Amino acid sequence: MSERATRVGVGVIVVRDGRVLLGCRRGSHGAGSWAFPGGNLEFGEGVEECARRELLEETGLVLRHVRQAPFTVNHFAEHDRHYVTLFVQADGVEGVPANREPELCDGWEWHHWDALPAPLFGPLLSLRAQGHVPDGVPSKVVP
Repeated sequence: MSERATRVGVGVIVVRDGRVLLGCRRGSHGAGSWAFPGGNLEFGEGVEECARRELLEETGLVLRHVRQAPFTVNHFAEHDRHYVTLFVQADGVEGVPANREPELCDGWEWHHWDALPAPLFGPLLSLRAQGHVPDGVPSKVVP
């Protein structure tokens, strides 16, 4: 693949007890930022298949059902990469998250949507800027 090609990523939004699962990235673009589990869509792979594979590889969680969520478009100028990230909302996730790829992630933590750690990975930052709130996450009541 040409370095100038647009790549497709898949982000898996896992919600448990009103909080989302995030990991701090390492060893790749966006190192040091917080992101959902996910990764690159492989040639010939479906979005749901990619979501299941990435979630299992990264966290050990088994994904039973997925629903489409928004997408984002991000340019990572410092790495000369352009990504379209397709988000999915995970339903029926089984297991306890474990850090199965410590070379790519510092570990997995549960966070409240209105108090996410910083800095956020570009696609997650863009998703929030769109106003997306995952299902199952309490939203603040604005008076």
